[in-house]
Amino acid sequence: MPHALVTGSAGFIGYHLAARLLADGWTVTGIDAITDYYDVSLKRRRHAMLSQSPGFRPVEDRIETPGLLMEQMAERPDLVVHLAAQAGVRYSIEHPRSYVEANVVGTFELLEAVRAHPVPHMLLASTSSVYGANSEMPYAETAKADTQMSFYAATKKATEAMAHSYAHLYGLPTTMFRFFTVYGPWGRPDMALFKFTRAILEDAPIDIYNHGDMSRDFTYVDDLVEGIVRLADAVPERPDGPPPEGDSLSPVAPFRIVNIGHSAPTRLMDFVAAIERATGREARRNFMDMQPGDVPATWASADLLESLVGELPDTPLDEGVRRFVAWYRDYYDV
Repeated sequence: MPHALVTGSAGFIGYHLAARLLADGWTVTGIDAITDYYDVSLKRRRHAMLSQSPGFRPVEDRIETPGLLMEQMAERPDLVVHLAAQAGVRYSIEHPRSYVEANVVGTFELLEAVRAHPVPHMLLASTSSVYGANSEMPYAETAKADTQMSFYAATKKATEAMAHSYAHLYGLPTTMFRFFTVYGPWGRPDMALFKFTRAILEDAPIDIYNHGDMSRDFTYVDDLVEGIVRLADAVPERPDGPPPEGDSLSPVAPFRIVNIGHSAPTRLMDFVAAIERATGREARRNFMDMQPGDVPATWASADLLESLVGELPDTPLDEGVRRFVAWYRDYYDV
């Protein structure tokens, strides 16, 4: 059976990816620090669900711990998917050091471990936040991304550059994902869908930034996981000549950056309306100014992704929100 190493396996996306790999017949080693950035019991529950499979082995530790990833890579996994990170745009303003430790140092530890024990393909998570102040949309992977507006985004852009250098120096096939706003069951409590659903069900007000004049490329988690699984087989190779037009393939390394997004922006107020329909309740709106580090809109180009793996599932927003609300009601017995 093929073996995968997944970092951040108790996280939202990591849990869903590990569950999919297990269902597909993989064995999975999942590494997660179970940090208290948000509800630890939710993370432990995710790992407990995965541990019901005999093919799952959890490792609870920080990826930046010296030697940890080197030890795990010595087992020669067939695939590495690096999802562990300190997330959150607003949190990075008050706790920047945690982003350096988890995102920069943790990724360095992984790169060193993969250099010592190469794998056929290494996949690492980045974020749409690296596009920063770019105003030309939809965002394309070949667009310049040098104006990050949060320290979180800056650390993720740094990991892209670090991974590229290792791909060039050591010939490590590497794909970086730029995720757009991901949502779905088992989601993160710091994300808008979770916070809005909880507040609406408790008849509490919801904070709507930039007075509602925002849009996001909301991506349902199962659609995103399908993209990751398919991209695992799209191994980048060092090109003999210039990369094809529209391809982010590096001219000097087996390295590529790929957006994974819904490829259609949704207005924030339409998102709120979808939650209201799913809950059967009306939100109490508290309109606020834009938060520092935030951007008013995101919108992914999926052209490169589709050229590599074909057309992906596209869960309608109303259906995805209904699934989350149903999970939330069941999990919290609401």
